[in-house]
Amino acid sequence: MTFKFVGSLFFFLIFASFRGLAQEETTFVKLSDQVPNFEFEKSPGKTINITELKGKTLLITFFATWCGPCRKELPHIQSEIYNKYKKNPDFEVIILGREHNWDEVNKFKETNKFSMPFYPDPERKVYSKFAGQYIPRNFVVSAEGKILYSSIGFDEKDFKKLKEVIDNQLKTN
Repeated sequence: MTFKFVGSLFFFLIFASFRGLAQEETTFVKLSDQVPNFEFEKSPGKTINITELKGKTLLITFFATWCGPCRKELPHIQSEIYNKYKKNPDFEVIILGREHNWDEVNKFKETNKFSMPFYPDPERKVYSKFAGQYIPRNFVVSAEGKILYSSIGFDEKDFKKLKEVIDNQLKTN
């Protein structure tokens, strides 16, 4: 190996480890933590508290309409998770538009022909309980209200793990 190659490899590994550390520092909830208490608008003017969903497995996703990785991930959530479990009374998808209002999330939903529910988080009130930066973000919450899984960005390997966690939670014996 040449010195230049070894130096480049060393720099890359240092950069990658700091990037992962920085992303982890921006995640405020950890695995097995209780889901933070929050409210969100289920429909314009109608607020629901997360505690009202206790007993259900939840997929909480944060996105933005302008986010490229979000735009890649959301069709997979629709086809591989939401469509599979939308009739399961023990499961709920909560997709929150970070810094978006009702008009923006509804237009995005309609334009992209999504049938899954989207909700606004215009002031990052919900997002800020989970993270400081980076989207998309996914959190799976158990029926008992514990964080089972979290991810940042869209990666096929991580998405496969996300589906496995949800599948395992919703298995009926």
